[in-house]
Amino acid sequence: MDKKALKNSYKHSKTKMGIYKIENRGNTWIGSAKNLDGIINSLKFQLDIGTHPNKKLQRAWDKFGGADFTTGIVDELEYDKKNPDKDYS
Repeated sequence: MDKKALKNSYKHSKTKMGIYKIENRGNTWIGSAKNLDGIINSLKFQLDIGTHPNKKLQRAWDKFGGADFTTGIVDELEYDKKNPDKDYS
């Protein structure tokens, strides 16, 4: 596959969207995103460098460390095949 075809394929690929969670020691934070894999990576990065906007979550991450947390997908939203141009925002 050439570079142009790969780029086009990526542009038209669908990301997983839905609800995610991050947990530790009985605390759970819930969020939603149009790109679940991307948001989980972004959350971990923000927490690692100390810039996450949720101060309680950031304090817990700083205190216990990332190894004490688990992340997961709570529910995944299916794409509407009948309406491919639907805005999922």
